[in-house]
Amino acid sequence: MKCSDKYATLRTRIIELFNKTSERYGYRRIHALLIKEGIRVSEKVVRKIMSEDKLIVRVKRRNKYNSYKGEISPAVPNIVKRDFHADAPNQKWLTDITEFAIPAGKVYLSPIVDCFDGMLPAWRISTTPDAQLVNSMLDDAISTLNNNEHPIIHTDQDCHYRWPGWISRMENAGLRRSMSKKGCSPDNSACEGFFGRLKNEMFYNRNWAGVTIEQFIGILNDYLIWYNETRIKISLGNMSPLEYRRSLGLAS
Repeated sequence: MKCSDKYATLRTRIIELFNKTSERYGYRRIHALLIKEGIRVSEKVVRKIMSEDKLIVRVKRRNKYNSYKGEISPAVPNIVKRDFHADAPNQKWLTDITEFAIPAGKVYLSPIVDCFDGMLPAWRISTTPDAQLVNSMLDDAISTLNNNEHPIIHTDQDCHYRWPGWISRMENAGLRRSMSKKGCSPDNSACEGFFGRLKNEMFYNRNWAGVTIEQFIGILNDYLIWYNETRIKISLGNMSPLEYRRSLGLAS
């Protein structure tokens, strides 16, 4: 009982990193940050310390937002077929809409997720899940492309992706449409996975009472910027999407 804690210094740094990342990083990412700092320690030790100090990333499940309105226009084939790998940026994009319900009202996010590295080339946030939300997001995404880039865009069968405005934008930009089967969320699981991480790290287990819609949109937007520029991904060698692209000479 009188023995000192041999991990006291390490424990303090782990707590600091956990709090600095807004309690969003589990032991694997905390371990990666420690390695970046030159602190050599095993994942098992990091996991043990975080368990002892109750440093837990909260997880909560909610129902997915659904905007299916019936057969507005014919569905298109599933070109992606659950292959979410891409050899370069802007080859294969995924998109969907997710809903955030806070006491002040509802907020909707429409992003593009690049299969190459999880980068978000564009997103729009609104209080109404209408055509303007997805069409303006698509306009923003198209504006980031070079003339020779024509990615596949994979969606579900919701009405937003079957209205004339979306279809005409896709055709004018030379983009290929791909759709999941009706009610088959695994067909767009990589996008669903992004929404899950987003909500676990930024939304769930927080008290949003007293937060206005405008304030919430600002918090959400800040998270998405952080996700692109700072949040490390184990699959990218413990780099963020932007850092990864810079390491490959694909971004300045």
